Amino acid sequence: MNVLVMNCGSSSVKYQLIDSTAQKKLAGGVVERIGMSGATLSNVRYDGDDIKIAGEIVDHTVAIEYILAMLLSRNHGVINDKSDIHAVGHRVVHGGETFSDSVLITQDVIRTLRDNIELAPLHNPHNLRGIEACNANLPGIPQVGVFDTAFHQGMPKKAYLYGIPYSLYSQYKIRRYGFHGTSHRYVALRAAQSMKRNPSDLKIVTCHLGNGCSMAAVDRGVSVDTTMGFTPLEGLLMGTRCGDLDPSVILFLMAKEGLTMNEATTLLNKHSGLQGISGISSDMREIITEMNNGDKKATWAFEVFCYRVKKYIGAYAAAMGGIDVMVFTGGIGENSKEVRKACCEGLQFIGIDVDDAINGSPDQEKNISKAGTSTAVLVVPTNEELVIALDTVEIVEKLQKH
Repeated sequence: MNVLVMNCGSSSVKYQLIDSTAQKKLAGGVVERIGMSGATLSNVRYDGDDIKIAGEIVDHTVAIEYILAMLLSRNHGVINDKSDIHAVGHRVVHGGETFSDSVLITQDVIRTLRDNIELAPLHNPHNLRGIEACNANLPGIPQVGVFDTAFHQGMPKKAYLYGIPYSLYSQYKIRRYGFHGTSHRYVALRAAQSMKRNPSDLKIVTCHLGNGCSMAAVDRGVSVDTTMGFTPLEGLLMGTRCGDLDPSVILFLMAKEGLTMNEATTLLNKHSGLQGISGISSDMREIITEMNNGDKKATWAFEVFCYRVKKYIGAYAAAMGGIDVMVFTGGIGENSKEVRKACCEGLQFIGIDVDDAINGSPDQEKNISKAGTSTAVLVVPTNEELVIALDTVEIVEKLQKH
């Protein structure tokens, strides 16, 4: 089955066409600057054919038209007809408490997603636009929603409740939701497979480290805690997000700087994190370069980043009563030997130690733990698009059987 996987943002659409049977990406790319001047579509085919075009892409519906035209292109495409797309799988950021699994998108589901917009105002409206655009361009093709929050719906109340009046949770659903669930789910399962173990026998800590960062405690296949909370702002230090912060700091800054709510939100989400501490960049590669050149603020940014990861490793060892496997994934987790080493330093007391030679090897998927240690430390490239495609196939095949 060919599944078109969509990830729709405010001014971009990332996409992949995946042959789910072969688990192979046929083509993929991104439409950028939707609704702005200089809009482009970049597409890469499975054989390396690479093209970038510019156009007047006024909205998401037109963006989908461009994507379909590219996939059907005689010179650059991979399909002959729209009917060669058998289903569409959408990354949807927030499913609230309603969705603990992927679902077939119906009018009732769309209504529920609209109800959840206030929980994810920066993401869910654009996810909905993508769904509506696919309805317009691919009428009758089944669509499936795969939620970033769904994997974490197994958390117990002790992990997701905040220390505020329970009535506020009841009324406004203010709680820890967690995000990056599709990635955490994939790498936990892949880690178990690579070790030839059943996920239900393992206590796994997954570290998704990229521009956005989160960790999860996966106890016997179930996410029992995660670092991101009501929004993706909580938890680890990130590229431009502050992570864990005393709430009073926000109130103090709003008073001292005369910030509006929107300005405070922008400060914490766009101008903090690695960028905020270093004053240089949100890119860990640039931080490490400047740290090696002796820049103090770059060094502090690196150290704060890795220290927070290490703290949560310890916290999740306590939460699960130990760790069998730790997994690094995401752009930083997969590519930065320096970050992986620093995050694991001093954790020999819980069986974590890194082999420097293997850690620095070019292999994409690898076990970097020292021989004889009790906790496996793995690097596993994430593949959220494949998870979305396979979930979509499973749901559509059930629908066809009925």
